[in-house]
Order: sequence, then C-alpha cells, then structure tokens
Amino acid sequence: MPTYSALTTLPGEDAAEALGDALERMEPTPEGVGVFEIEDGSGLWEVGAYFLEAPNGAVLELLAVAFGAKSFVVSEVPEIDWVAHVRRELAPVEAGRFFVFGSHDADKVPADKVALQIEATVAFGTGHHGTTLGCLRAFDRLFGDGFRPARVADIGCGTAVLAMAAAAVLPEALVIASDIDEVAVDVARANVAINGLEGRVECLEAPGFGHARLAEAAPFDLVFANILKGPLIELAPDVAAHLAPGGLAILSGLLVVQAESVTAAYVAAGHELAGREDIGEWSTLVVRRN
Repeated sequence: MPTYSALTTLPGEDAAEALGDALERMEPTPEGVGVFEIEDGSGLWEVGAYFLEAPNGAVLELLAVAFGAKSFVVSEVPEIDWVAHVRRELAPVEAGRFFVFGSHDADKVPADKVALQIEATVAFGTGHHGTTLGCLRAFDRLFGDGFRPARVADIGCGTAVLAMAAAAVLPEALVIASDIDEVAVDVARANVAINGLEGRVECLEAPGFGHARLAEAAPFDLVFANILKGPLIELAPDVAAHLAPGGLAILSGLLVVQAESVTAAYVAAGHELAGREDIGEWSTLVVRRN
C-alpha cells in the first residue's frame, strides 16, 4: 500500500505548531504529523504529515495560505525496508579504540578493538553520524589521557552506544543511559543485552535528568548529551547541577555554526570549554564544570 508525505516550511514555532494541529484535524486523517525546527539558523520550521491515501491538495493549499507557509510538496513514499537498506549500506566504524558494527559485519571485528554491536533501528546512534562519531572520539581521547570516570550518564542515549562504550572500558563505573523516548529505551536495553553488558548499564525513560535514579546517582564525573542545539542549551544548568566539580560533559547533536552559542550557554552555566572537534558540518564539544 502506498503512503504519501506532505511537507512545507514556515517561519516561527507557534505558527508551525498551529499548522501541525490543523493537519491532524483534516480528512483524510494523517497517520502522523511532525513539527521540527530546521537547525540552520534560518528560523524556519518544517511541518510534515504522512497519509495512507492521497491527501486533498486543495485543503493543503488552504492550510498553507492560512498559516503563511510555502505550498505543500506531496510525494508518494516508496515501500522500502529501511532497516535492511541501512544494514547493507553501513560499514563498520572505528573511533579510536572503539569498533562499532552490525551483526552482518561480525567477522570484521579486529581483535585489538573494543567491539560494540549496534543494529540499524529506529533509535539514533549507529556511530556513523558525525555527532556520535565525535562523541566516541572525544571519549577515546579522554580515556587515552587517563580519564577514568566513576559515574557516567548518557542523556538522550538513543541506541546507548556511548553508555556502552563507557561501560566496556570502565568495568567498575556506574553507567546510566536515559532517553525521553520509550522505544529508544527498549532499543538501548536490547543493545546492552546483545553486547553482554546487562547489569553494567542501567536504562531509564526520562526527560533530561528528570528521574529519581539520576538524582540519586549524581554527581557524575562524565555526562554524554548527544541531542540537539535547543535541548542542549536548555540542559546546561542541569548538566552543571549533576556534574561533579571538575567533571566533564561531551556534547553533540549540533552544527558547526551552532557550536559557539552552545559553548556560551555552558560557560554561563559554570563550565569551561575543554575541547572541540568538527566532523563535516557537525561539532562535538567537551566542557568541564568549574
């Protein structure tokens, strides 16, 4: 059965959210509606909807005009097994001592690497994206310099690849992985089990640090936060509140052009910049709590 996407852009979060609400009330009813900020500094938001039957073009045009959006672009979405497709396309990733691979590449794992098996799923973090790769590289460098955190939190963990990297080389450390998305937490638990790290990584559903277990385990010596610019900036005071003095946070999910504003937010919250790496258009920051 074909499915259809309808996408548009417009300025302003309030207008975008209102358009998203209006889309949910149209007929035929969309299967899903998404509203996302375009992280390029333009101030534009993308609004999209997915339908199981062709949407009414006239209604979409009226909604676009009413909310000051561009005309919707409607496309038929091909039926593709994206997980199988991604598995075929993704090669193993090396990040210092870490080797991230899918089960289809199990025969390629070098004997001298810390192997982390991550399957292509709906959760973010296979190691191929510049943000996850940057976080792994940053942690690898810190570990190589003798950094041995006793308490680690991976906030917005996705597949939990960062939490598992820490647990794999820090056998005595307390490691907690949390995500706001229930599906991501299920994926994280599955990956922890696949990698033989059950009992070593705790997986929690939580918005940011909003869980009693995270409060109980604080202060952390290391925090991973590989999310997006907006949530990273909002999280800065909480990171400071949950980091031990001198503790480090590895931050990513931000574009190179956003690195300075995120850095400024963390400096204002009581951190200092301890490192930065740009991979393509993506940036990874290491900050230290003063």
